[in-house]
Amino acid sequence: MHVIYGGTFDPIHHGHLRLALEVSDALSVDRVHLVPCHIPPHRNATGATSAQRLDMIRLAIEGEPCLRVDDRELRRAGASFTADTLRQLRNELGPEQPLVMVVGTDAFAGFGQWREWQDIPALAHIVVVQRPGSHLPEGSDAGLLLGQRRVTSPDTLRSAPAGKILELEAPLLDISATGIRQRIAGGRSPRYLMPDSVWQRIQNQGLYGACPD
Repeated sequence: MHVIYGGTFDPIHHGHLRLALEVSDALSVDRVHLVPCHIPPHRNATGATSAQRLDMIRLAIEGEPCLRVDDRELRRAGASFTADTLRQLRNELGPEQPLVMVVGTDAFAGFGQWREWQDIPALAHIVVVQRPGSHLPEGSDAGLLLGQRRVTSPDTLRSAPAGKILELEAPLLDISATGIRQRIAGGRSPRYLMPDSVWQRIQNQGLYGACPD
């Protein structure tokens, strides 16, 4: 089973890392692939460049065998669309291997606005990680899709290559990249919200308004 967890990771923090490990444990997989997007289609420009964000991810996961970084979206020109990434992965993995994408409830709530969202269930399973305070709007495309495809056991995802949706209640750290960027811009330390190696790199490069060392 191939598992991907995408996002801007701007910057990567302990919330991202802990969630990835929780998913690894819950699905009983040896590896979760972090997929940083190049140009996010549904938000403003990132605070760090693609190369800087990739560098910080590599620093953050150094020494952790369960986590890998997949930079395919950074190597692809233009905005990063999930359907394109899943098609590329499906071509590489073949038609039979289970492919799983991980998404938070907040992002999944807007699933009906994703480009080619109707094609995604045929390409991969979806694991929806519950986030505090997030819910699916009544009658939304995401809610209807969940009702049609919901499964309750992680083992069920291994029985087919795609098409199922599993809700996962994992212990989450209430940390946001937005909050970290605001903290840094305000001259406050984000230490212990992210790996020290990442914070050091942010300081060294003066990212997010940090004073360069």
